[in-house]
Amino acid sequence: MIKTKIIATLGPASSGEKVMEALVEAGVNVFRLNFSHGTLAEHKSLLETINQLRSGSAHGLAVMGDLCGPKIRTGIIEYEQLAPDGGPERRGNPSLRTGEEVIIQPDLEKGTPYRFGTNYESFSQDVKPGDRVLIDDGQIELIVVKKENDKTICRVQVGGFVSSHKGINLPDTEVSTSSITARDWQCADWAIENKLDYLALSFVRSAAEIIELKNYLQEKDSPIKVVAKIEKPQAVEHLENIVQVSDAVLVARGDLGVEMDLAQVPLIQKKITKLCRRFGKPVIVATQMLQSMIEAPVPTRAEVSDVANAIMDFTDAVMLSGETAVGKYPRQAVETIRRIAGKTEAYLDEHSEPRPTIEATEEMAVTATLARSVAQMIDDLEAKLVLTWSQTGGTARLLSKSRIDVPIVAYSSDELFCQQMALHYGVIPVRAKLPKDTKEFISQAEKLILERNWVKHADKIIVLPGRPLAVPATSHSILLHTIEAK
Repeated sequence: MIKTKIIATLGPASSGEKVMEALVEAGVNVFRLNFSHGTLAEHKSLLETINQLRSGSAHGLAVMGDLCGPKIRTGIIEYEQLAPDGGPERRGNPSLRTGEEVIIQPDLEKGTPYRFGTNYESFSQDVKPGDRVLIDDGQIELIVVKKENDKTICRVQVGGFVSSHKGINLPDTEVSTSSITARDWQCADWAIENKLDYLALSFVRSAAEIIELKNYLQEKDSPIKVVAKIEKPQAVEHLENIVQVSDAVLVARGDLGVEMDLAQVPLIQKKITKLCRRFGKPVIVATQMLQSMIEAPVPTRAEVSDVANAIMDFTDAVMLSGETAVGKYPRQAVETIRRIAGKTEAYLDEHSEPRPTIEATEEMAVTATLARSVAQMIDDLEAKLVLTWSQTGGTARLLSKSRIDVPIVAYSSDELFCQQMALHYGVIPVRAKLPKDTKEFISQAEKLILERNWVKHADKIIVLPGRPLAVPATSHSILLHTIEAK
């Protein structure tokens, strides 16, 4: 049983019902809907298929919507507009060359590689001379030389082929726009209406932006949880505050590696996973986990090591992007993650490290202490499983962050909270009607876990029943229960 959770991004390669079903069978726990691509109608169709698959999933299935944020892109670039004085060679090879001059003009609908527009209206106001302008994940680098009204004149530092709608990063610029765009609010309303489990906020720079989105969801009476995507230098500067107010954190290594020195990314990843463990928050490591599997049926050795190291850094989940969205081998990519996770988790179970204290909120402090105690009891008593009634998922989350070596079967009578628990490391969410008392709860659960071969007769399990059942933050008792012998 794999404890690391797998997130798969849906796209053209995985939009069919049979492919999605195969991904769930291979071990996907969370599907990601990327609002940067596709229409809301297309996402609605995907969600309908996911809802059909949920009933057949034995390990829970959640949906995460990924908000676009203020992604800056190049405008439309047409090569036939190149001036004849560029010569036939330039018309045939329109790549930017080092030292050449480029003009960026926000309101330009169509342009050439040497004068093009951008979707960011405040571009010329925000940048200043000396700032870097990185295009297509940093493949092309420009330096701002001067500004003339709405025109920004740049010099090419690193040339290359520039085309329409490529991403632009401004690592030296304080971007004035909010992290939540008008399009994001539209997508948030859609997520509320369609009862998504998580919303990921892109290009977070401060805790205030997370709080703004959470307040909006609260006003709409929505229990959707907010995931902070760390991909800006400003987010790294305010990391502790962002982690504290977020429901989960995503290490977005793509833009992070463009905005900052690539050599810092592994260190930032470790810092984020450590902080999330300290504050008891789920953490996701994403971007290029198995990038080569977009085209190849097997990953590189370096990619396998990357996934294993993320798990050893105590990530709760790993996320596949292009591998499942547009790749040729989506199911194989998920199966590869499962194999790596299985081997790595077995190693970690044999080489357990001291468990740190989780800095939980005041109302969850007792539960956090109990979670660490349960982890120690598992080691001492060789219990095979932890059973808990976790109505809103709080107890399950803290048990998960204690990195318990056995599965955590977490019950709830609430469908949405049950689905959200699918993101938690080692947690198997189960939805059930509220039993009348602890005895009935254990009896029902014992039947299920025996049927699914999660335990055997005479095995010991640890039970956190909650007191009373289904009331949040009241799991103040631990029971040792022995499965009835044959």
